[in-house]
Amino acid sequence: MGRFVFTLAVLAGLLYGGVYFYYGHAAQQAIEEALEARGLTAVEVESIDYGLLAPVSQEADIAVNIRYRGAEATLDIRVIGHPVFSDEVRLELDGLQALRLSIGLGG
Repeated sequence: MGRFVFTLAVLAGLLYGGVYFYYGHAAQQAIEEALEARGLTAVEVESIDYGLLAPVSQEADIAVNIRYRGAEATLDIRVIGHPVFSDEVRLELDGLQALRLSIGLGG
């Protein structure tokens, strides 16, 4: 009985790990598509940070690091819907966490 419970726990952990990893990929695709739809094709999504329970909820707050030329920004975005399991996902901009500008000297 103990071996069965342990195996079940390991399988559930592997399944959740896969969903957690794919959630980030699906959220990044949804954000890139939203940026493209608004004509912001030069903006690059660098990384996405989300909580441990984001893949199991219908609403999540995520932090997205974006880059546009010499500027980098961290945006707070609320994801309504599930990027992996639902057909409709709505993205709402909650705010700007940080804005970093790079001023370079040509050389």
